[in-house]
Amino acid sequence: MTTNFDELLERFHATLATFDDALVRNEVARIGWAMPARPLDPRPLACLRQLDRIVELAPANAQPLARLLAERRRQLRWGQTYSEADFGKTFIDNYGWLEVFGTRGHFVNDEVAAGLLILGPEIVYPDHHHVAEEIYIPLTGGTEWRMGEGDFGRREAGEVIHHASDVSHAMRTGKEPLLALYLWRGGPLAAKSTITGSVSQGRN
Repeated sequence: MTTNFDELLERFHATLATFDDALVRNEVARIGWAMPARPLDPRPLACLRQLDRIVELAPANAQPLARLLAERRRQLRWGQTYSEADFGKTFIDNYGWLEVFGTRGHFVNDEVAAGLLILGPEIVYPDHHHVAEEIYIPLTGGTEWRMGEGDFGRREAGEVIHHASDVSHAMRTGKEPLLALYLWRGGPLAAKSTITGSVSQGRN
């Protein structure tokens, strides 16, 4: 069965347009939004159980996108860059991403990749870096983020987080799951990150 994913791209675009931030506005303006669709088989993951709670947590501007993800979770192609051998079963069962567009997403784009990341509660995504420049916008609050050698700091829904090329960064969730929107540009769009931090899960 062929599913029309135009609404996914439209809601993703509409959600991005709600953020009054120069970095985001400039990036959105650079993207050619008339992208051809790519036929992909669905791939549900264990982390999708978090979407019901994510819908409850998401602010009003992210609600349409969060609800679509929850309603169509089993129709979408979810991915994982890492394996159980990398970070362990707890991480893998609470981690996944959906590439809306890019070199492997539901829509074809060879210049920029964009999508959504899910992390379950009490999960550490250890320090890592990659060549591509990255913009993150958490759509749920309460997750702690770290960049470079700095300390972890709590970020709320709607804050724009910018990682320059090869800058180390990490995230750790608290009692609630994370849904974050991401944009990648300026490097290999499907590259596995270089991990530099501890892979142990939970808070110390």
